[in-house]
Amino acid sequence: MSIDHWDTNPGDLVSSALAAIETSLQQLHAMDPTYWHTSQKKDFLAKVEKLQAQQAALTLRVLAASGDIAAETGDKDASAWMRAELLVDKGAARSQIKLANAVTKYELVAAGLAEGIVSEAKARVITKALDKVDADPIATGEDLVLAEKLLVEYATQFTAKELRVVGKRILLEVDPARFEAAEAKALLAEEERAQQKTALRVWDNHDGTIGFDGVLPVSIGMRFKRLVEAYAQPRKQQLVDKGAPLPPWERMMGQGFARLIETIDPNVLPRHGGDATVVNVVISLEELRKELGTATLGYDETNGTTITAAEARRMACNATIIPWVLGGDSEVLDAGRASRFFVPIQRKALRLQQKCCQAEGCDMPPEWCDAHREDVGASSRVAA
Repeated sequence: MSIDHWDTNPGDLVSSALAAIETSLQQLHAMDPTYWHTSQKKDFLAKVEKLQAQQAALTLRVLAASGDIAAETGDKDASAWMRAELLVDKGAARSQIKLANAVTKYELVAAGLAEGIVSEAKARVITKALDKVDADPIATGEDLVLAEKLLVEYATQFTAKELRVVGKRILLEVDPARFEAAEAKALLAEEERAQQKTALRVWDNHDGTIGFDGVLPVSIGMRFKRLVEAYAQPRKQQLVDKGAPLPPWERMMGQGFARLIETIDPNVLPRHGGDATVVNVVISLEELRKELGTATLGYDETNGTTITAAEARRMACNATIIPWVLGGDSEVLDAGRASRFFVPIQRKALRLQQKCCQAEGCDMPPEWCDAHREDVGASSRVAA
């Protein structure tokens, strides 16, 4: 048992301090916040936010001094022990240890954590920004010191997300004249890397949906986000006005994206496969008239997929239709001219006649509706 110079066992101090924390937490857990005054709740949340930063400071200090744990486990750091004993994912454990080592390099960040004015999330943002400054060939030691001072001050004014934006341009705050050209050069390099990272993957989930994900340069990505939001928001407002519950925002955005795709003018699209970009729907007249008929999306089932006749009818509202007459063995006997079920002048006439969606209980404006026919040869209407 090791004794310090003041004849006090450090282990006893640690144990008693942790026991006091546990007792305080148990007392708080025994209370019901429902009966707290609003001022008590606000005071609790403010103090706990500060305490969490101070707790993170202690945790990081212990992790920075955990070399003996690593030696005992035979790992390069304490992450193996954290994985085995604390069930912390090894990647997360190593990320914490990396932050702990980074904080030891920056005294002001460590002090901010200990005071509770810099959260763990903000400390992570600040240390990453400072590491970049440290690696910058133009920046000096004085620049690094000033950058750390500024970022710790900004931590009391901004969220972690806002602080990340500030951190990327902190050298401009330090010396605008000296770092402006370097900033422009760095932005150019970032944009070039973004172009190289641009990707889009599309796949069939075989459950009636298509999955996709991708990466876009920020300038294009922000435009994409705004366009989809523009198509999602009017539908959201319609539900709000009716007092109907809103679906998840992700679904609203997905529906907005689908609407964006459907409203693209085919005349402005590039030619693809020898013709203007088009998706073929193959369906017999008999199936088209059925309530529960089916159609093939694509030229055939091998290179396409099956959809309902109802979906085919919906797609046909604003589509160019090319009638094909097929023989018994799918032999093309006749190909008609391209035509549309509804041309622009017909939509204008329908809008004058019908001020909103004609479906029962729906008041969607005509701009958000498709033109429909009740049946082949019957009167027309607009419906969402």
